[in-house]
Amino acid sequence: MPRQVFFYDQPERFVAGTVGQPGARAFYLQASARGRITSVLLEKTQVAALAERIEEVLDEALRRSGGDASIPATAPKDLLDTAPLDLPLEQEFRVGTMALAWDSVDGCLVVEAQALIEEEEEEGEEAVFREDENGPDMLRVRLSGAMARVFAKRALDLVSAGRKPCPFCNLPLDPEGHLCPRANGYRR
Repeated sequence: MPRQVFFYDQPERFVAGTVGQPGARAFYLQASARGRITSVLLEKTQVAALAERIEEVLDEALRRSGGDASIPATAPKDLLDTAPLDLPLEQEFRVGTMALAWDSVDGCLVVEAQALIEEEEEEGEEAVFREDENGPDMLRVRLSGAMARVFAKRALDLVSAGRKPCPFCNLPLDPEGHLCPRANGYRR
């Protein structure tokens, strides 16, 4: 089957969202533009890693540009998106690998999420995942610096829902240990 690439250049909306109750939630990335919606399933840890890495890539792009890049230091409040996922929610694929890049020519962040293909399992064996030889299906999204910050903020809020905030920096306390940005001079 030929590879499908779901491409969005500056979509109207790009969000992480969930379906279900805490502890049994399914996590999705969803892009939409001009009546077209693409939703892909991924793990909570993938959402967290993506959001954290987006923040790092944006901070580095801003630093390298000497502050000239059109990247806000924080998510603009007027762009924050708290609406639920768009319906109908039809999963295109389950995400395997993700990639990020800052396009300094166009001044945008490129996010790629590639599908994971499940091989048929033999009796008594666990399922094995691999990428299709013809290339996995892919969701590719190009975001402005502001929209990328908004995505990262919402995604981090989503994965940290229910965690107590740090009394110093107000970031969610990680059960595996918290490295306080305020104490280390790091600012988001």
